Amino acid sequence: MLARDSIVRRMDWVMIVAAIVLSGIGSLLVWSATRGRTAINHGDPQYFLIRHLMNLAIGIALSIGTIALGHRRARAIIPIIYGLAILLLLAVLSPLGSTVNGAHSWIVIGGGFSLQPSEFAKIAIILGMAMILSGRVDAGDQLTPDHRSVLQSLGLAVVPMGIIMMMPDLGSTMVMVVIVLGILLSSGSPKRWVFGLMAAGTTGAIAVWQLQLLNKYQIDRFAAFANPALDPSGVGYNTAQARIAIGSGGLLGKGLFHGSQTTGQFVPEQQTDFVFTVAGEELGFVGAVVIILLIGIILWRACRIARQATDLYGTVIAAGVVAWLSFQSFENIGMTLGIMPVAGIPLPFVSYGGSSMFAVWIGIGLLQSVRMQRPVSA
Repeated sequence: MLARDSIVRRMDWVMIVAAIVLSGIGSLLVWSATRGRTAINHGDPQYFLIRHLMNLAIGIALSIGTIALGHRRARAIIPIIYGLAILLLLAVLSPLGSTVNGAHSWIVIGGGFSLQPSEFAKIAIILGMAMILSGRVDAGDQLTPDHRSVLQSLGLAVVPMGIIMMMPDLGSTMVMVVIVLGILLSSGSPKRWVFGLMAAGTTGAIAVWQLQLLNKYQIDRFAAFANPALDPSGVGYNTAQARIAIGSGGLLGKGLFHGSQTTGQFVPEQQTDFVFTVAGEELGFVGAVVIILLIGIILWRACRIARQATDLYGTVIAAGVVAWLSFQSFENIGMTLGIMPVAGIPLPFVSYGGSSMFAVWIGIGLLQSVRMQRPVSA
């Protein structure tokens, strides 16, 4: 076991500081987006701020716990983690589940708190696939994962993805698909699997669209993405108002708490899915770039950890977290700019939401654990 001073010395403080600063900026943006929304803040301007800070504190505590456990020791309980994730997903489909913005993907706990199991399913997929793909490679039995290992890992990922599609939660499914592809690429699995999955995914998406298996609100979102001028007071309202908010910020923004689109409550779900619009309007281009740079720093350090990992298990875990955070960030920011369809997923470290905050900080803990296994000179 590493000594306490060795643990502190081996941690990636550049990543940790970037994540804390990003979360701090997110707290201010959430506060600005909700302090005047009496319909949801129960008359308390600090209602969402306090809960966001509580979520952040719990998330950091979970990160510390993950580091203390270590990704290698967690390997023994991955089946338990995976099983709990599946049970929580199934609970959403039971009477315990609640519908928010068309997606039946939540469990309401009470007291203003709710749980979105799909966030934890992302971690379960990363750990489960890493365990299967790296097992025989790290044992020295083979150089790269064989076809059997790839097939088993894909079977593990398909189960939670299938349940999430039944909710339906298309945004989380999209993120998981990217996670799976990122893991297969980083593990050294035969490239035919990657190309085959991409072809199958494209075929499946066309089939889902042609057979009209999507819910109406999901079809409307894609229609609004394809044609931004479509029904600006209806399905295109969110994206239209988001672009107006970001565009009105200019270079330096209107100042925190002074955005007219934000104070006027023109952008729906601004504390969650569209929190980046607050940054664009009130902090301007400079503030938005700072957020993107902080995300970039986290991803850069995570890629460095993946490259320097001492075993395939650590490499795959780190690569899975990179694929998760990078695509989710790109999708969230992209949908506010109109370059990606609205998928209803939060901006990591920034958006309001306990489940998302807990999950991303657990991801930071996994990255730190992988880093601590590298040689001191690396």
